[in-house]
Amino acid sequence: MTAALTGFATGFSLILAIGAQNAFVLRQGLLRSHVFWLCLFCAASDALLITAGVAGFGAMVAAAPWLPLVMSLGGAAFLIVYGLTRLIAAWRGGDAMEIGGADHSLWKTLAIAAAFTWANPHVYLDTLGLIGAVSTQYPDWPTRITFGAGAVIASFVFFFGLGYGARFLAPIMRSARAWQVLDLLIGLTMLAIAAKLIAGVL
Repeated sequence: MTAALTGFATGFSLILAIGAQNAFVLRQGLLRSHVFWLCLFCAASDALLITAGVAGFGAMVAAAPWLPLVMSLGGAAFLIVYGLTRLIAAWRGGDAMEIGGADHSLWKTLAIAAAFTWANPHVYLDTLGLIGAVSTQYPDWPTRITFGAGAVIASFVFFFGLGYGARFLAPIMRSARAWQVLDLLIGLTMLAIAAKLIAGVL
């Protein structure tokens, strides 16, 4: 139980900060667009990476010193493009959507989520690196698996809570001005993360 709680707390704390992926899930949750499949995809992706980290594949990242540079530049490029689209939407204002509308098809939504997830080097550092490293404090496999399970559960709780909890903000988000503010904040968040990624490799 202690290992499971430690895994839950570790996993939850690593994904709690509002990043590019979380901002996208929040926005789709407000739109009530493909929420279940988006949350399932994000949580399942985390589960796969956490499993790999606990299983010891974090050493692969350390064995490829060029990998952080490639992931950082690729992720930054995607974040800049998406961030600019949100800033343009905020500036125009005409792109505001009614709550319950769908801005993307399911497959396009999942493709964007995949880019936010798998092109983000911090995801690998958090799951393969940090969670994998913390799991090594449990030498026996049953306890280590319990720790990993706790971290996986944290991801499912977080993403489904964020996606479906966003609808409680729906009354506030019915105005075009509120959507402009949200798009502005998301756009600035994306660009800030991109700048941080680039600065980290320069």
